[in-house]
Amino acid sequence: MLGPILIVILVLALLGALPRWSHSRTWGYAPTGGVGLILLVVVVLLVLGRI
Repeated sequence: MLGPILIVILVLALLGALPRWSHSRTWGYAPTGGVGLILLVVVVLLVLGRI
């Protein structure tokens, strides 16, 4: 039950971290990469049955 909810929240955070506004364009893809890494770890843990 917790797994799908966690994935949805992380996907929304990943979309929210994309540099779309003028003040965040200089950040590069660092915020997206960090959230993407967390999403990847959660998906791997879901596949392994740990969550």
